[in-house]
Amino acid sequence: MSAAVGRPLAGRVSVVTGGSSGIGLEIARGLAHMGSTIVLVGRGEERARGIAQELAAATGNPNVSGVGVTDLALLSDTARLADTLLTTYPRIHVLVNNAGAYFRRREVTTEGHERTFALNVLSPFLLTSRLVARLREGMPSRVVNVASAAHQGYTVDFARLETPDAYGSGYPAYGTSKLELLLLTREFARRLAGSGVTVNAIHPGFVHSGFAKNNGGGAAAIVSFLGLLFGRSVRKGADTPIFVASDPSLVSVTGRYFADRKVLPGSTASQDMAVARQLFDTCRQLTGAPEIPEPPTSPPASPP
Repeated sequence: MSAAVGRPLAGRVSVVTGGSSGIGLEIARGLAHMGSTIVLVGRGEERARGIAQELAAATGNPNVSGVGVTDLALLSDTARLADTLLTTYPRIHVLVNNAGAYFRRREVTTEGHERTFALNVLSPFLLTSRLVARLREGMPSRVVNVASAAHQGYTVDFARLETPDAYGSGYPAYGTSKLELLLLTREFARRLAGSGVTVNAIHPGFVHSGFAKNNGGGAAAIVSFLGLLFGRSVRKGADTPIFVASDPSLVSVTGRYFADRKVLPGSTASQDMAVARQLFDTCRQLTGAPEIPEPPTSPPASPP
């Protein structure tokens, strides 16, 4: 077997946020086995580097490094991560926006943003926007956003974008955030059409992992119990994002939503491109992200 066949991603740089545990770690593992240079982003510098060393030893891939962050729900932390990546890597070929969480109680970050929206929406938006130039340099390159079937049934209310009231159980905020991430996926894909950078979203399934354990107490216990009964393994959950990040057949596929390696339409709300554009512009205003121009419009057809 040739090196190209055995290590198809050799020489390509893959960044995985939330890569120190759960499906993020399994995604990093899968891409490392394909020979990719892995940038594993996780909480805490020492922890991220330690897990990266373990992953390098387990996969036989020496090109695995860990980058520690404090809290990606803070835009300042996301911006620092982007600066580190821009300084270190002249080209980036794969960006997996996997970091995200469900918060049962409403919290506001020190920067004034509702935490679910900040972590699940603003952070991947800002990181992707900041890295677009590197992704273009690495083209063909891919962005994979870890969304969720939890987006079904929700809509975007711009008057209550950060859920100022009626937070409830936190699940509506989580489901709405995954809808918003899917809408941003489609708008990034539209704006980057023809650039060699594809942007897709995936649903990993209900995975038995550390999901929701940050809430502690009964909420964490219930989710853990349901995961034992009905959840899939982290390896199974990582299969579709690895597929979308690496399969040669998808080199030109963009703006799609995948589950179990298949393209699904997503909810009707997730296909509303007018809302996607408005959300994109709103997120840019909130984050100060660099502008990604609208794609050039085709000239009108000549009359027959």
